[in-house]
Amino acid sequence: MKKISAAITGVHGFVPKDILSNEDLSKIVDTSDEWILSRTGIKERRIMKDGASSDMAMEAVNALLRKKNIDPLEIELVIVGTVTPDHPFPSTANVLCDKTGMKNAWGFDLNAACSGFLFALSTGAQFIETGKYKKVLVVGVDKMTSIVDYQDRTTCVIFGDGAGVVLLEPNEEGLGIQDFILRSDGSGREFLVQPAGGSAMPPSHETIDQRMHYVKQEGKQVYKFAVTNMAEVSAEIMEKNNLTSDDVAWLVPHQANLRIIDATANRMGLPSEKVMINIQKYGNTTAGTLPLCLWDYESQLKKGDNIILSAFGGGFTWGAVYIKWAYNS
Repeated sequence: MKKISAAITGVHGFVPKDILSNEDLSKIVDTSDEWILSRTGIKERRIMKDGASSDMAMEAVNALLRKKNIDPLEIELVIVGTVTPDHPFPSTANVLCDKTGMKNAWGFDLNAACSGFLFALSTGAQFIETGKYKKVLVVGVDKMTSIVDYQDRTTCVIFGDGAGVVLLEPNEEGLGIQDFILRSDGSGREFLVQPAGGSAMPPSHETIDQRMHYVKQEGKQVYKFAVTNMAEVSAEIMEKNNLTSDDVAWLVPHQANLRIIDATANRMGLPSEKVMINIQKYGNTTAGTLPLCLWDYESQLKKGDNIILSAFGGGFTWGAVYIKWAYNS
């Protein structure tokens, strides 16, 4: 029997139509276009004024199923990477399956912050590789504007809203997900956290007054960890699979900060033309960044291309996935 690997056979994304530019932000908090652009590489981000994470995910999923001409009833499993679920429970995956008519699928949410899509992709792949399922959807979605404090200029300039989805199917040609390295270190939790709303700090008048339901970030600490670990794990997966920089067609990096992306590409020995970047348009959409990159660049991807996906997020969580791209679009 030939070895079955899990291949991405389709991708789609969704971003809301409303744009929040750096100029717009400079009217809300003490910042400027030059300050944001020089430190992050972000020019604008999309914001979802009405609706929840499941609504963005629904748009991406429906478009992908139409594009692939797949009946929603054929989908067997849905994994949603998100830190902004519609509700603490039920899961956004449950809501999404209902909204899209995927009545035969079961699913769950996976919370790994900005590494959410990587963790979900690696998890979803297992169900394909074992032969258990034939069609698995992996979603990365976040409505970051719902947990961002627009009085905090250090965080509100970074984040945006968006969703992306990939379809995983079995492949016997040796294409698809080849390897992954995933890591976490909970000792870094205090540096990037949404403190209130869970069992450690349930909602109260006090938590609301103290603005504890918003993202809190120690920027310098997060940057230091991210710039080292994201670069190292990306180089590690190349070495483990005997890949040179010439062998790698694309780096798909988490879109948090242009300087972190540059450091990762440099560590891998990749020129800028091999690096997917859309941070200038969307900002950091947390679990949405990687599938949105694949969606934006899909037309440039060729069957057999060696692609490295890489991310770093709150937790801390980080990792890299090595994929052989499975189709020409």
